[in-house]
Amino acid sequence: MAYSSTNNNPQVNRNIKYVNRDFNDLRSSLINFSKTYFPNTYSDFTEDSPGMLFMEMASYVGDVLSFYQDNQIQENFIQYARQTNNLYSLAYMLGYTPKVTSAANVQVEIFQQLPAKSDGTPDYGYTTNISANTSLQSVGGTDFIIQDPVDFSYSSSFDPTEVSVYQVIGNAPQYFLLKKTRNAISAKINTTTFGAGAFEKYPTFTIEDNNIIGILDIKDSDGNEYSEVPYLGQEMVLDKTKNDNNEVFGDSNSYTDYASTPYLLKLKKVARRFVSRFLSKNQLQIQFGSGNANTVDEQITPNSYNVGIGLPSTQNKLKTAFSPSNFLFTNTYGIAPVSTTLTVRYYTGGGVSSNVPSNTINKISTPSNVKFNNVGNPAPLSQYIFDSVAVNNPKGASGGSDGDNEDELRNNSLSAFSGQLRAVTNDDYLVRSLSMPSEFGSVAKVGVETQKLENLLPGETPSVLDLYVLGFNNEKQLINTTTSTKGNLTTYLSQFRNINDSLRIIDGYVINIGVDVDIITLPNYNSNLVLQSCIAELQTYFDIDRWQFKQPIYLRDIFVMLDKIEGVQTVNNVKIINKTTDDGNYSVYGYDIAAATQNNVIYPSVDASIFEVKYPNVDIKGRVVNF
Repeated sequence: MAYSSTNNNPQVNRNIKYVNRDFNDLRSSLINFSKTYFPNTYSDFTEDSPGMLFMEMASYVGDVLSFYQDNQIQENFIQYARQTNNLYSLAYMLGYTPKVTSAANVQVEIFQQLPAKSDGTPDYGYTTNISANTSLQSVGGTDFIIQDPVDFSYSSSFDPTEVSVYQVIGNAPQYFLLKKTRNAISAKINTTTFGAGAFEKYPTFTIEDNNIIGILDIKDSDGNEYSEVPYLGQEMVLDKTKNDNNEVFGDSNSYTDYASTPYLLKLKKVARRFVSRFLSKNQLQIQFGSGNANTVDEQITPNSYNVGIGLPSTQNKLKTAFSPSNFLFTNTYGIAPVSTTLTVRYYTGGGVSSNVPSNTINKISTPSNVKFNNVGNPAPLSQYIFDSVAVNNPKGASGGSDGDNEDELRNNSLSAFSGQLRAVTNDDYLVRSLSMPSEFGSVAKVGVETQKLENLLPGETPSVLDLYVLGFNNEKQLINTTTSTKGNLTTYLSQFRNINDSLRIIDGYVINIGVDVDIITLPNYNSNLVLQSCIAELQTYFDIDRWQFKQPIYLRDIFVMLDKIEGVQTVNNVKIINKTTDDGNYSVYGYDIAAATQNNVIYPSVDASIFEVKYPNVDIKGRVVNF
């Protein structure tokens, strides 16, 4: 080891490299730096020298710092983040709610027997009802829940009850069998409580459990219910109520459409609300707002009525100082629970193991949820009927998964951010309209058009969108949707539409048609069978599920389709006929098919219309002709 003193010029510029980031590069850089700028100060670079000790320690610290800097920067981007908590936080920031586990869905059939009356008809005085959130269980012990109630005393197109003869003594029915269908999810309802003490801003509680799906509801000991929102600043939520009011959406006769629209969808302003987010796979955090229910908003929030005006008729508070932090104490972000006990019900379950096979869900785990509509029936028979209530899944459950893995979390988050739960294009409105839950009304067909400037009403903007909608009746024929359904659709779309978009829900136009076809069959083929095959193919082609607003009819495609049927030699003619009557059997809208046909294409009306073969078994005809 050799030392010597030198008078180094402080004015000398040092050539410092900033690209070295790992231990070896930093070590080599320090050695070269010393040799270059301090050749006479230190010259012992052996492995066991004191100088090398300090250089390697500095290199070690630099390497560690570089690693953590790189890692922290990486964890700020969802494409590269590796830590689960950071991935969750980034997903929420992008508007996506991570899935720790996903519940399986399955259609279950629920049965009960009914005794026969003396006249051989079912005695509906023995019907039962099953409350919402009733628990079911499979053979393997997997828990399921039916979220909607079941009432066997009621039947409609929305909620039909199938009735069949179950037992016959002699020639007379003894018992009937009722069947309803419900959707069930693989979940179990759990309950936990939290104590809320003195007022604090944004109180937070954490549920720790395995396979948490989400929150069912939160109530406090004072009877207040808290609503879940995407973010605390959102004070409007969608509220579902039974369609039993005779004056809804301005229609005094709307109560009559309960069969097709059993629930009404309304926007409700909620002061008590919360948000939830996963911290890890077994931790769900719940956070409430910052408002104090005991504090009047205007006492702490400046506004034009109590601040800065200085007029004789108002309070003069020009000399009053307000802290910006006071805004956090308003009810803008929801009222925080104070001096109460919170009861939280939440779902757990799901996962791949919940995809149970068919005919395995056979037990009602909460029989107390099954009750008679009429409590005055004789005990022995009532007990027999009660014991007859059963459940089964004719098909296996599907959709259950073990939650998002890292790649799914990244891709789903980026997809959610690009969509941002908004409707921008016409296709966005179409998809959102069709996705409205059927309990709020049947929307079968949707057409979206931007209103033409010349058709705008006073006060309307060019961003007015016309949504043409149609529904199905019991026989899957197109009908106008009810007033309640239109109101529900308007409310449902309000959470997605842009603030500048105005929506008008309008009944679409149905053009009923018939089809006549002439064919020539090949020799040695049964003409009737070939013709039946052609008619069956046409019925499939004109199946209403395959048709949308403003979809033309390509006659050439029909010719080609029929030509491919075995036994068909030639399609001689295909004729489309408009069907219209005033008695309700067909649409009232007439249409000139001949004038709308160009180059073997039948174009629909410029208005939002759709072609429909209303009675396929009658309106599609054919005949076999000779040369």
